[in-house]
Amino acid sequence: MDTKGLERIIREHPFFSGLDEAFIQLVCGCAKNVRFEAGQYLFHEGGAADQLFLVRHGRVALEVTAPGRGALTFQTLSEGEIVGLSSLIPPYRWTSDARALDLVRALSMDATCLRDKCEADHNLGYEVMKRFVPVLVGRLQATRMQSLDLYGATS
Repeated sequence: MDTKGLERIIREHPFFSGLDEAFIQLVCGCAKNVRFEAGQYLFHEGGAADQLFLVRHGRVALEVTAPGRGALTFQTLSEGEIVGLSSLIPPYRWTSDARALDLVRALSMDATCLRDKCEADHNLGYEVMKRFVPVLVGRLQATRMQSLDLYGATS
């Protein structure tokens, strides 16, 4: 895909929506199109968190493995969402598995490239963090609510 196509996709993705045009061009240098078939893993817990995925199509299950219970899905993400929050938080290791539930088309952002560009231009870094933190807080809140359902009183 040409650079203009990537720029358009990044510009239109909710995570980067409204980002200054100069920043879109910087971020574009870190991106490439990727595709995952149903059942294919985007990443595995414990591995190096080196990509941030902007989901364009399909659904991704975030999973943890529980002893005696196997893989448990704790969140499902879809079009317009990002997958791979661990790629922006030290120590940059995956804290779960991510598995395509159906055909997934996404932009893969090289996390080192993105982090380096944010470090070199703190205005870009601030814009990325302003978008990242609400996603992180929302995911933590959703996980908290799930744990209340799972471990709440059943009387």
